[in-house]
Amino acid sequence: MKMYSNILLLSKFYLIILFFAYTTAYSQNFSEQDLEIFNSKIKLANEKNLKDLPLNEIFVEIAKSFISTPYIAHTLEITEKEELVINLRGLDCTTFLETSLALSLCIKNDKTSFEDFQNFLTHIRYRGGLIKEYPSRLHYFSDWIFDNKKKQLINDVTKELDGIKIKFNVNYMSKNPHLYKHLTNNDNFVSEIKKYEKDISNRVYYYIPANNIASIEDKIQNGDIIALTSNQKGLDIRHVGIAIKKDNNKTYFLHAPQIGSFVQVTNEILSDYVKKNKKHSGIIVLRLNQ
Repeated sequence: MKMYSNILLLSKFYLIILFFAYTTAYSQNFSEQDLEIFNSKIKLANEKNLKDLPLNEIFVEIAKSFISTPYIAHTLEITEKEELVINLRGLDCTTFLETSLALSLCIKNDKTSFEDFQNFLTHIRYRGGLIKEYPSRLHYFSDWIFDNKKKQLINDVTKELDGIKIKFNVNYMSKNPHLYKHLTNNDNFVSEIKKYEKDISNRVYYYIPANNIASIEDKIQNGDIIALTSNQKGLDIRHVGIAIKKDNNKTYFLHAPQIGSFVQVTNEILSDYVKKNKKHSGIIVLRLNQ
């Protein structure tokens, strides 16, 4: 009996060690509060029977549930080695979009464990859905568009909405490696980034100029992803968010705006919001595959 008790005690000891090893391994990736927020979103989805809605409507409902979440920049840069980082307590414009989409895919596909969420988020955020080194993350949003179209998660409907051709001459990251923690003093990563920049610059995209948005605004659908193209040299997309329909089918913009603010819906319609900032040249419109 004593031997059995000792074995049982030893087993419990090893289980405790394994638990702490697991939590330590993931301590940089997410917190207990992130798990709680994730569970609250899944609970909300179940209470509202969101699974039965089209994916774009689930996307909107989940994204709206993040309203008032604070904007926090650089949340993905906290690890030395590239790892999946999850922060549901504070979001920037891209992590807000990716988080809302990954949660929506969990709900629609009835795969609602935290591991499922991690898998969907990895699939969305990384080139080919695989985490390798820092350059494997889809840093430029035009590259994000290209890769997630290949994964058949989204369609680029900009051309159908009378969009016109645009080519991005991107080089901002490789020209400014000192602004990026993982590029500083890492020539190999900078060389890889340059390769992806060249690929982006060789592609043709379509965009709707800022002055033309009002004429097609009624064709934008609830839950479309809106990417705001940039006038800044070396950049492609300056900001991203989600189209929200309200007030007799008018299109507003749900987004995480800037440092010091919160996830919110614009007071003005999308076309007015884009035109008021001269750094935005227009928009790209992406539609979720249902």
